[in-house]
Amino acid sequence: MPRYSPRDFRALTFHDAVAGFRDGKDTPRDYLERCLEAIASREPEVRAWVRLNEAGAREAADASTQRWKAGRPLSPVDGMPIGIKDLLETRDMPTEMGCEALKGNFPKRDNAAVWALREAGAVVLGKTVTAELGGSHPGPTRHPFDLARTPGGSSSGSAAAVAARMVPAAIGTQVAGSIIRPAAYCGNWALKPSQGAISRGERQATSMSTHGVHAGSAEDMWQVAIEIAQRAGGDPGRVALRGPDTPPVPRRPATLALMEGEAWPRLDAASRAVFETLVERLREAQVTVLRASDHPALAAFERLLHGVQEMCNSITGWENHWALRALIMNHPDGVSARTKATVKAAEQLGPQGYEALLEKREALREAWRALGPMAEAIIAPASPGPAPLWSGDVPGEPLEPRPTGDTVFNTVSSALGAPVVTAPLMAVGGMPFGVQVVGPMGGDAAVTAIARWMGEAVEPVEG
Repeated sequence: MPRYSPRDFRALTFHDAVAGFRDGKDTPRDYLERCLEAIASREPEVRAWVRLNEAGAREAADASTQRWKAGRPLSPVDGMPIGIKDLLETRDMPTEMGCEALKGNFPKRDNAAVWALREAGAVVLGKTVTAELGGSHPGPTRHPFDLARTPGGSSSGSAAAVAARMVPAAIGTQVAGSIIRPAAYCGNWALKPSQGAISRGERQATSMSTHGVHAGSAEDMWQVAIEIAQRAGGDPGRVALRGPDTPPVPRRPATLALMEGEAWPRLDAASRAVFETLVERLREAQVTVLRASDHPALAAFERLLHGVQEMCNSITGWENHWALRALIMNHPDGVSARTKATVKAAEQLGPQGYEALLEKREALREAWRALGPMAEAIIAPASPGPAPLWSGDVPGEPLEPRPTGDTVFNTVSSALGAPVVTAPLMAVGGMPFGVQVVGPMGGDAAVTAIARWMGEAVEPVEG
């Protein structure tokens, strides 16, 4: 497999193809056919897709072609081929959630985000692989730059499909780190928006889950997200994603804060050296980068970060365990041992333990709000290093606790409900390694502008 370089890799993009649609030099149908050619070439080894709806996609692409020819596209993403994580319902394809117990599940309705994409003229090409039920039990997808490694989870198929240049964008979901981490591993741009800023439709069970976008460019990432939000809105009781109709203009921040917390000791030496070089390049670009020793509010926030990963996992386990327990009761042989263990742990937590964790989460959010006057955003590695090797569980041995990688750098922003953009600005050992930019609730456009500036103004780092 070729080594990855953030300087040289050219992801598949869509925003720069629309000029060809307008002048007749290209069409959405031809663009789709190029995507299908890439899928035919890479899918046998990468295994990013559960299923494709090629006939439906071609029909949608033909309709889009006619709209562009008439000068009446429905939106800037009209004609964009896009993958949908197989947790989200689609009217034309089953939704099996990577789970044997749900084989053949076909509600024949669209998730709110999927409906919005169709309304915007996007081409819903297929369903991408998810870890079982969006948890930690991995699916069959392999890393496009090294087939022996995990592409991350649970949005493994969405991340890999974009990284393998099969589609310019794909929808993922996140509760702990399922958008941020796979994007970092696969060299994608990704937005995990403010909590509730993109309607989850039927997927309202957990308090920290969000829909988000993987893409080959910051421009496509934002455009997909805003087109969904403008049509489907946000979750019940939540404000929808706000920002410009077109990608936010790149903007250099004056001050950023560097987040370490319980994640920092797990960062391997090579990845730490690469990230520290990136920080120095930010400082050379006249950006002040603060650490905990530079400000008492940041130090107080850092002290609260220890134990956040376990806190998030326990909160989500409790919120999910009612539905999972019923599924296990009805289909005991159709759910993995890894998911069954999650349910058992949640049952031991109990309602009082859950409520205590909610109080701890709120204290973290109060400390986060106190950082507002100090820094425009937080930066950190988006993972403890490049994607780890994964060859499967060993029969007779304990289950690997993190088969799709470690969420420790991701759970903080999930607990905060904060918007995050992952930018592909680093590589370690020829593998992608992303940086994340975390902003205040509602600051999605601002963190996108900062991340875009970093992508354009800061030289990528390789180690």
